[in-house]
Formats: sequence, C-alpha cells, structure tokens
Amino acid sequence: MRILSVDYGKKRTGIAVTDPLQIIANGLVTVPTSELLTFLKDYCEHEEVETIVFGEPVQPNGLPSENLQRVKAFAGKLQKALPDVKIDWYDERFTSVLAHKTMIDAGLGKKSRQNKALVDEISATIILQDYLQKKRLTTL
Repeated sequence: MRILSVDYGKKRTGIAVTDPLQIIANGLVTVPTSELLTFLKDYCEHEEVETIVFGEPVQPNGLPSENLQRVKAFAGKLQKALPDVKIDWYDERFTSVLAHKTMIDAGLGKKSRQNKALVDEISATIILQDYLQKKRLTTL
C-alpha cells in the first residue's frame, strides 16, 4: 500500500507518493487546490493508499501558520470522504527552502526554480521522504 503526502496551498497543492513497498518517495503532481478532493478520491479508487500525510504548516517559532486552519478543515473533509485511509501530519517547516536548494543542487535554471508548481511537488516529496525516514527509525 502506498503513502501519499500533501503540501497543501491556498491555490495549488503538491503531491508525492511512495512505491507500493513504501521505500521510495516520488513527486506525483501539483493540482489546483480547488480540485484536490476529487483528485485524491479518484487516486485512492485506483491505487491502494494506506496513509495520507499532510505537511503541518508551522512557523519557524513553532506557532501554527495562518494556513493551518485551512489544511485541518480540508483534512477533515478528506477523512469523511475516505474513512479507511489514515491521515497523519508532518512538520513542514523549511520544506520550501529545501525544495529550492534541491533544485539548485540539481542544476535547474532560474526559470525552473520559479515554477511554483514544481516547488510544491518537490516540497511534498521532501515531506514524504522525511516522514518515511522517521517511520523507519521509530520501528527499529
């Protein structure tokens, strides 16, 4: 079963997914947030998804960001729509910064680094990689 991660944004949302063995995280897509619920329901109809991990928007000082209320409200709707899928949370602080650094390290040009949809997808991938790493460490 797969694990999905969601980097929820006001306009667009980045999504990443694991392979069925939950070993590797890959960017999947960036979708308009207005279409997110439909996309996730459709995806879960065709793929076995165990958990959907939301990036928990927290400010650097540890206080909730202004986006947290929107993300929590959406997660509640999603849980009602997909009651068999576990919802989990992972601190997403600095994932956008790490996404930009990853893009620079990969040699992507300035124009590519300004592609916010790509940044969102990479951020979702970072959230998922970190989540998988933490999950592995806690099961050792």
